[in-house]
Amino acid sequence: MDAQGRGRADDIDPADQWVLNPNTGEYELRLTPSAPQSTVPRPRRNGAGATGKRSAGARTETMTAGPGTREMPEVVPGQRRRRGAPPGPPPGRRRPKPKAKGKRVLVWTGGVLAFVLVGGSAAGYAYYRHLNDNITALSDDGASTGGFSTDRAINVLIIGTDKRSGKGNEGYGDTGSAGHADTTILLHVSKDRTNATAMSIPRDMVVDIPDCPTTQEDGSTKDIPGTPGTRFNVSLGQAGRTPSCTMRTVTELTGIKPDHFMVADFNAVKTLSTAVGGVEVCLKKAIDDPKSHLKLPEGNSVIQGEQALAFVRTRYTVGFGSDLSRIELQQQFLSSLMRKLKSNDTLTNPSKMLKLAEAGTEALTVDSKIADLRKLAALGQEIGKVNTKNLTFTTVPVVDNTDGATVLPAPEKAQALFDTIRDDVSLSEVKKQEKAKEDAKLKGPRAEASEVRVDIYNGGARAGSAQETLTYLQNDEGVTKSSQLGNADKNQAKTTLAYDPDQADQARKLADILGLPASALKPGDGNSESNAQGLPTMVLTLGEDFKGAGKSGSSSAADLDVEKNTADKEKCAE
Repeated sequence: MDAQGRGRADDIDPADQWVLNPNTGEYELRLTPSAPQSTVPRPRRNGAGATGKRSAGARTETMTAGPGTREMPEVVPGQRRRRGAPPGPPPGRRRPKPKAKGKRVLVWTGGVLAFVLVGGSAAGYAYYRHLNDNITALSDDGASTGGFSTDRAINVLIIGTDKRSGKGNEGYGDTGSAGHADTTILLHVSKDRTNATAMSIPRDMVVDIPDCPTTQEDGSTKDIPGTPGTRFNVSLGQAGRTPSCTMRTVTELTGIKPDHFMVADFNAVKTLSTAVGGVEVCLKKAIDDPKSHLKLPEGNSVIQGEQALAFVRTRYTVGFGSDLSRIELQQQFLSSLMRKLKSNDTLTNPSKMLKLAEAGTEALTVDSKIADLRKLAALGQEIGKVNTKNLTFTTVPVVDNTDGATVLPAPEKAQALFDTIRDDVSLSEVKKQEKAKEDAKLKGPRAEASEVRVDIYNGGARAGSAQETLTYLQNDEGVTKSSQLGNADKNQAKTTLAYDPDQADQARKLADILGLPASALKPGDGNSESNAQGLPTMVLTLGEDFKGAGKSGSSSAADLDVEKNTADKEKCAE
């Protein structure tokens, strides 16, 4: 509900209606000019996921926001204090200080994409409904995992579209286009929430777009044929493709299935940069780009609105004048925006917080599984646990294509990056992780390869992996006492090797051969399987993380040859 709907003047900003309640020390939303404190409407029964409860004494409203709940007093308009009671706290007691509510907000925006996740909001229910109604939802068409979970890593695909919709974007040309996947970031948040990786996917990279079953506006489903060997940016908008098709394309490329998608247009950058009061950027040389209309001097500048959009769209006057150079600008903008959002200047400013909530929810188009402010808040709380020093930006490594206009994924480098993200390996704490891996190396004697006895099961790896591994062990490594026994009873995420105590030397040898980490070894209690001769055998179960016979079973960020920088550091564009 906006100001006009509450009977207020049209020119009143909702952010300006927050007032300090001196009795509680908290900011509250004043919904009517006559009320001495904010009026919080009681929610309707079964309405939008919020629940209301009443007691015989003071009335309260409970609004669920993510995993927790927040109780808010319902102040009746015109309610009078006790006759003779002082307007503040009792004499002799200190007046409570206003509490700085560190509401969790996370914004990611690159090029023409952005989203704001607001957790622990103290706004009234009507305003909550207003924000919720801002969010636009589309079907994921079965292309996602079905939703993020608090007990595993999170992958969110953030898609920027160059569709010229929205106020003030008519002058950019191409007004009739359905748009493309112009700027896309795969955001991976680690299972333990200590680090995150934001991987940019170049729009001009040649990929294979798979077949895409797509929900149409009338609710029917249309199967859109795939297109091999085409630009990544046509995975959205073209031929009727929706964000779910971009998700399938990313899964096809990286092997990583996103939990959710979020899409935003040009207005996201303009409104979000303005809401925080501008974003500081740094240039090693002045920019005067006639195409993006960006003019900035050398050194530091604070940009917002149209100027911020021009900054993230600039490409011809920076670096090599390619889309890859523009990605570097976008990552610099993102890092600076993150630092601004994490600052106390933003988190403790109710006006900025409300403006961000308005801008973020209006900018969002999300998959229907998360099209609710409470669910976005819960996701934001998970992502917000990551420190900016452990948020790493990187780009898919590429090589030039022969046509001179597109690029190709660098075969080994790109795959190594994909494996690292999929295996939940941090790009920000490489030295610490490498030391831990070194310390965790298996100690003890090794058996000869000819003495190793193992049964192999496929527990989620690519079809045929068990037989390929058997062939590799027997023909290349001399592990002749091995068998493959088909599929395991159920799939598992990680590859494991189960063994009994007297098989430890065999387990260490097989781990060396397959590159298995210490965490993959599962010592048993002496009840292992037996082969045809009645001899005990180890059990190797190939999980979803298995890369293939003869390939290392774990990723090392130290071995990656990729450009990367963390969000806590200022970097000047060249």
